[in-house]
Amino acid sequence: MEFAATFIILALTIALFVSNRFRVDLVSIFALLAFVLTGILEPSEALSGFSSSVVIMFAGLFVVGAGLFRTGLAQMAGTLLIRWSGNSEKRLFVFLLLIVAFVGAFMSNTGTVAIMLPVVMSIAISLRTAVSKFLIPLSYAANLSGALTLIASPPNLIVSQALVDHGFRQLSFFDITPIGIIGVIIGVTYMYLVRNILLPKNDKKKLPKSKKKTPIELLENYSLDENLHCVQVPEGSPMAGKQLSQIKMPANYQLCVLKIERKAGEKRKLLPITYHEMAGPDSEIRANDILYIQGARQHVDQLVEDYELEYITEEADKDKLVTKEMGVAEVLLAPSSNLINKTIRDIRFREKYNLNIIGINRKGKFILKEMSASPLHFGDALLVQGAWEDIEQLSRETDDMVLIGHPKELASMASASGKAPIAGAIMLLMVLLLIFEVFAPVVSVLICAVLMVLTGCLRNMDDAYSQIKWESIVLMACMMPLATAMEKTGALQFVTDSIVQLFGKYGTIGVLAGVSLAVMIFGQFISNTATAVLFAPIAINTALSLGVSPYPFIIAVAASAAMSFTTPVASPTNVLVMTAGEYKFTDFLKIGVPLQIIMFFMIVLTVPLFFPF
Repeated sequence: MEFAATFIILALTIALFVSNRFRVDLVSIFALLAFVLTGILEPSEALSGFSSSVVIMFAGLFVVGAGLFRTGLAQMAGTLLIRWSGNSEKRLFVFLLLIVAFVGAFMSNTGTVAIMLPVVMSIAISLRTAVSKFLIPLSYAANLSGALTLIASPPNLIVSQALVDHGFRQLSFFDITPIGIIGVIIGVTYMYLVRNILLPKNDKKKLPKSKKKTPIELLENYSLDENLHCVQVPEGSPMAGKQLSQIKMPANYQLCVLKIERKAGEKRKLLPITYHEMAGPDSEIRANDILYIQGARQHVDQLVEDYELEYITEEADKDKLVTKEMGVAEVLLAPSSNLINKTIRDIRFREKYNLNIIGINRKGKFILKEMSASPLHFGDALLVQGAWEDIEQLSRETDDMVLIGHPKELASMASASGKAPIAGAIMLLMVLLLIFEVFAPVVSVLICAVLMVLTGCLRNMDDAYSQIKWESIVLMACMMPLATAMEKTGALQFVTDSIVQLFGKYGTIGVLAGVSLAVMIFGQFISNTATAVLFAPIAINTALSLGVSPYPFIIAVAASAAMSFTTPVASPTNVLVMTAGEYKFTDFLKIGVPLQIIMFFMIVLTVPLFFPF
């Protein structure tokens, strides 16, 4: 009964995946519940995927990839790749896949895709093309790299250990490399030839022609440098000890203080800490404060003279208006806004929203001086400045304005600005930790994910959590127990025995083909790691029963497990790109089935050449 139920659940799951009527994560939950309700799996067995180190590592890789993207490192790498390829999309396509295959030879294919995914996204933005044209080939190239070295994928290590457990010599680092090189050459050639035929061409998957402006780019667009001045309040200044409301800068000088920079800790002989405070009417000015003031130079000159202030020698840096806590954003006036035809002074914007308006974009003309008396018009874009929390609150509290972009994302971009070298160092650290196996892979990835947050490459833990594609996490965790169900009910052994019996009449090469085919079929629905665990001992026992060397059979298992192309659940890399590329289940079938068939014949024909029976 359980034997038949396993096949029925598997068939229904595949059918739902192919139909695309439900989200893939929901389908995987259906399958998980079906195994529990039919008594095939205990609840603890069904939920074991959520405690899997592979799933946890997968989540950590999303965080590391987000750090590369937030800091702009991915965009830099993409720009460099485009420059090397001479702006040729064909050359770029081949060059990108070969780089992925090379990198994947020395670290996990999942880690390779997680690192390269933001790079490819940036390349697509630069080329103004659909991300979907790159991401499935990216995943397939990473999977092909799994057959290049011993450490390139977990199945290689699993089959090597299986040999040792049966008293044979373990595989050396480059034993499987000849098969992998042939596979990469054939695979890259295939994807190059079919990229414009079989890859999705849905226009909805195209990225917008213009990417979102960062806070720094907004300041550059408004040319704020010309009206931003930086002055210091020296000891003995009449301004020290006064509140901004007492000075009445807007009324007396037509000036606005945007930010106060203050150092603390000096008197306690501690390391001075710089604080950035949003300027407001109740802000008290202290000696040695640095004020960022917006307005005309002649008005600032008068203020400096009246209050015995000092200009900072270097020119005011607009970039300092954007920090982890504070920043800028652009808002558009809605057609029915109550603010139209009113002045900034009339609406008391600063008092009401705790934000400053530091620029107005009116049909491409930027108004930066004497804005408080200028009536607002429909279509005006306002550049607002203040705390990120207040900017986010503005988007929720009013129907008068539409905020462009997401404050949390803008804050994260601001926080990560200038930290691309740090993100690069963290990525390099992760690669080295994975190559030299200093820790377990999941520990290495989590260390680097935490470092992305601690170093400011990601703003905080909320930002890190928001970058995890939970659909992919649930899908993977729910599908992993499928291997347990098939093993418990004997379904896996039944199919394996049937295939070996079916192909046995064709001799040793026929049995090798049968084992390879079985690994490929089951590898499309359970993880390649689980497939290798199940089939490695079967392959060795089959070879021993035939009286031949187990090495060609074990190499065939490792290489076949790496060839995961037909379904999105066949490999973590496929899951990773499915969400980002907005692919359907059928997209993988369309391009993956022909490649799967090609690789099957490649393995059957080449393995005996390098590993005789």
